[in-house]
Amino acid sequence: MKYRKKKHIITAQRENEQAYLKEFSEGTWTLQNPLVKLNPYMLAPLTAMVLFRTGVPAEVTVTVSGRETAGNVVHTFPAQCEHILPVYGLYADTANRVLLTLSTGERSEMLIQTGPMNERVPQPTRCETDPVYMGDQMMWLTAAVRSKPVAVDYRGDIRWYSDANLNFALKRLPNGHLLIGTERLTGLPYYTTGLYEMAVSGKVFREYRLPGGYHHDQFEMEDGNILVLTQDADAPTVEDVCVLIHKDTGEILKRWDYKSVLPQDRGKSGSWDDRDWFHNNSIWYEKDTNSLTISGRHQDAVINLDYDTGALNWVLGDPDEWPEDFVSQYFLKPEGEPFGYQYEQHGVIYTPNGDLMLFDNGHYRSKYPEKYQKAADSYSRGVRYRIDHKNHKVRQVWEYGRERGSDFFSPYISNVEYYGEGRYLVHSGGIAYIDGKPSEELGSMALMGRDKDKLTLNSITCELVDGQIVYELEVPANCYRARKLPLYYAGETAELGEGQLLGTLGITEEFETEIPAEAAGEQLPEGCQASVTEEEDRIRFNAKFEKGELVMLLLTEGSGNVHRYYISTSATSFKAMCVGTFQKSDSREIDKFISKEGLHGEMKVQVIRDGILYETGITVTGE
Repeated sequence: MKYRKKKHIITAQRENEQAYLKEFSEGTWTLQNPLVKLNPYMLAPLTAMVLFRTGVPAEVTVTVSGRETAGNVVHTFPAQCEHILPVYGLYADTANRVLLTLSTGERSEMLIQTGPMNERVPQPTRCETDPVYMGDQMMWLTAAVRSKPVAVDYRGDIRWYSDANLNFALKRLPNGHLLIGTERLTGLPYYTTGLYEMAVSGKVFREYRLPGGYHHDQFEMEDGNILVLTQDADAPTVEDVCVLIHKDTGEILKRWDYKSVLPQDRGKSGSWDDRDWFHNNSIWYEKDTNSLTISGRHQDAVINLDYDTGALNWVLGDPDEWPEDFVSQYFLKPEGEPFGYQYEQHGVIYTPNGDLMLFDNGHYRSKYPEKYQKAADSYSRGVRYRIDHKNHKVRQVWEYGRERGSDFFSPYISNVEYYGEGRYLVHSGGIAYIDGKPSEELGSMALMGRDKDKLTLNSITCELVDGQIVYELEVPANCYRARKLPLYYAGETAELGEGQLLGTLGITEEFETEIPAEAAGEQLPEGCQASVTEEEDRIRFNAKFEKGELVMLLLTEGSGNVHRYYISTSATSFKAMCVGTFQKSDSREIDKFISKEGLHGEMKVQVIRDGILYETGITVTGE
């Protein structure tokens, strides 16, 4: 039975930062001989920290040389005598030429050698754009299948990536920091502890944790508080709750449960099941109407809720298979031509004039199984709708993607972005082929199927200006979302100090009934490959069991008080898997995560397996 103690990334980063600051304070580091620390925060291998002192205050301009001049990454830092400079935009497996230029006129050039690229970072196969148009912007892609989070320049060269499975939506906050899902899995297929607020350097300023975990999307309000998609931790359903959390504490301030406003068994998409009945994949606060607009993939529905009361205002979607009285009261009525409903949509956003934009995946394109479209006959599109709130009507005013047919068909994930009137990004991130033909399975699921060796993945990101393509990127992976952002934000400097662990994982549900078990007097068989990882705020038990075995994890306090946790070994299937990076190669492998909240002192770890009590020889500690 293996055991290891794992530091939280915030703790590990604090120790690493203190170590390089100590080295800096004790050395004589100059412009010509600076201290260089590659990947200083252990999450971003193509970043570095450069430290040196000057005799007088001076601004410093850092230039990371590109493969051609247009690829240079340039940022100027304010005048100081002590310079601690985050460096972004390095190339992998390269001696990167970095130029430091002081406002006094002094210059220095150095080489920063990086290591080889992580093999799971997708290498673009095509990138067509104008370097003048892109400027210092990078295209950021978040991971879904065969991918890691990555940022590429106008050439398609990778200038940033993370080794960690940071997941779902990546957004830049007004303070310049990034907000993205953590890599800390809480349950399959992709639920994680919450969100990291972090720098491009990888430095984590805050982790926001939630009892029900995080998935898909988040939205920062004007006051800095954050809307986060989650679920009830112990409920039989998933992906049907949104919460508002406090920016400084992580405390949950407000909660919306869609089960209170929608029937759960009507309007089913082709991917519906009774557990994942709604599949909420995006959230947007609309200030003008003080409302939340929410995308539910498994009802082919975009819904709008009153922010204050949670009451349902309207529904946009195909009204087939919904109750007639519900349709007449809530569904927006289409007007004008052309018009098309969206199916299994993603990425709802608003334009400044109040229009609604989204990515219409077009999966199945019907409520009736006998009319489901085959992948080869399908299309996906970015679409823009104009809503007449007074008359409860909707009009389609723009679309792109239908004309590209199945080559642009993404049955899951993807998004759109608005960069100005007539200037839109459309990201079709989940394209998949089996033996050269459009796959009927999602790429994330086909990867685990019998035809996985015949699977080809693609992601197409394009940007249009007045209907003309000015940018197109192809990546041989499935990528959840795309977003165009510069590496540096205006006025960026190094921000030092310890990060914060906010919010709570909650108390893990216990099994109240004592299960009779015969003591084996020995450890679990080696075939279980069992291990315990103790983190600062939780305990992870990992092992392999055959399907149907009765398994329970016991944590026994010195007082004899026993905490019992049921471990399901039943076969689990998913009809949606928007991020496949957490998939297990062996379906027998399970993870059980136990929050330390409510646990105290030292506890002995034991396992019951089919009526036999096994020792582990491992002791863990509560809060």
